[in-house]
Amino acid sequence: MNRKILGKYLIAGPYIFWMAAFTIIPLCLIFYYGLTDKSGIFTLENILAIATQEHAKALWISLLLSFISTLICLVLAYPLAMILKGMSVSQHSFIVFIFILPMWMNFLLRTLAWQTILEKNGVLNSILTFFHLPKQNIINTPYAIIFGMVYNFLPFMVLPIYNVLVKIDDNVINAARDLGANSIQTFVRVIFPLSLPGVVSGITMVFIPALTTFVISNLLGGGKIYLIGNIIEQEFTTAYNWHLGSGLSLVLMAFILINMLFTFKYDGAKGAIL
Repeated sequence: MNRKILGKYLIAGPYIFWMAAFTIIPLCLIFYYGLTDKSGIFTLENILAIATQEHAKALWISLLLSFISTLICLVLAYPLAMILKGMSVSQHSFIVFIFILPMWMNFLLRTLAWQTILEKNGVLNSILTFFHLPKQNIINTPYAIIFGMVYNFLPFMVLPIYNVLVKIDDNVINAARDLGANSIQTFVRVIFPLSLPGVVSGITMVFIPALTTFVISNLLGGGKIYLIGNIIEQEFTTAYNWHLGSGLSLVLMAFILINMLFTFKYDGAKGAIL
């Protein structure tokens, strides 16, 4: 018995080391710096700094753009997941492969591609000029950041929803129709409630990285639109104020935890027919 327990610990050893070195220790450092000043004295000033006009504005813009991006991803992903569910195995496997293919490319390169497309003399405006249409000034605006967020995070919305939809028994849907439910009623009262765990997982997987990103806003926002991630990144890399950067990170972490608590409510749930 002792050998079995020892064997389990040995197998889990690399994972425990990884968690301690790259998750627990960095989190402890963030808490330490966020709750102390440069003299090492306990303070809440670093956390309360979120109430300043600059930081509060950056947080509000981050929440707004993250919400809009998540909503757009949901609107695009759900119909696509429904279409994939209705395809044959060979067809939807190919579509999923094509959909995931860009994720194999470096995140930075994918975002730089959108910079090339949306810039003043980029691909988009070249096409519009060819058709004698007015040019669009999208780069360095919130719209460009939303484009980048949706493009980079859309697969994280599609896949959880699709995985839940394919597990819904067709007999349940057929039973609803046999009982007189039309297509809209079947979707509202059967399909959507059963797919809700996938929807919630997708929302979490899109909202959290969108809220914390700073690369997309740096490249597509041109340094003109500051998200809370940009403020934190600058405090660590430019101002070298780890205490303030850590304090703002703790505030951001609170929003992430709220989102995760919302997700845990549906974790492991199979949904319920209304």
